[in-house]
Amino acid sequence: VDHQKADWVSIHERICQLLIPIRTSLPFLLSEKERKHGTEQLVKRQKYIIDLTYSTAREFVLGGKHKEAIPAALHALRFSTEVYGSNSVQLVPAYLLLAEASTGVGSLTEASKYLSQAQWIVLTTPDCGAAVQCKLHRSLGLFCAADGNFEQALFHLANDIYLASSTFGLKSVEASGGYFHMANVFFRQNKMDVANSLYAEV
Repeated sequence: VDHQKADWVSIHERICQLLIPIRTSLPFLLSEKERKHGTEQLVKRQKYIIDLTYSTAREFVLGGKHKEAIPAALHALRFSTEVYGSNSVQLVPAYLLLAEASTGVGSLTEASKYLSQAQWIVLTTPDCGAAVQCKLHRSLGLFCAADGNFEQALFHLANDIYLASSTFGLKSVEASGGYFHMANVFFRQNKMDVANSLYAEV
């Protein structure tokens, strides 16, 4: 009951009506053209739900409501898997969001599983874009920082900054996030001079 209530509060209330046409199977006696149109409409609806569930989960995470973010992020992952397949790079954002939300509620084991899945997809996708790799390294860095592994956190955040700088430019907003998180790690290590210079860079 608690799980259903959390799911309802998080996302189900928003997508309940949208699920009806997705869960309804197409009539069997349709022409090829009608079946093709029906399939296209189904994928379009599923992609809309992916966007809605992902953005809702993202809002919860940014608002510090990590527990509420998990059901929405799980729906984003489920529909992404249905549309793109289980090994698609399109699943990485949902996995990273689930890892961040899990870390936020203190479930580091769960977060580690989601990050491993995202990392595996990125490693097995030869043409994976730098923007996705950048997000992966940032998530890995934040996870390591939460786990108290500061050296590993700095390694991943340095990779994040490198990828963001080479893709978006040295003074890009995308790179500033990596500098900010790296400064936080140095701050936690009481290396205030380095932390302050990185905050100034941000």
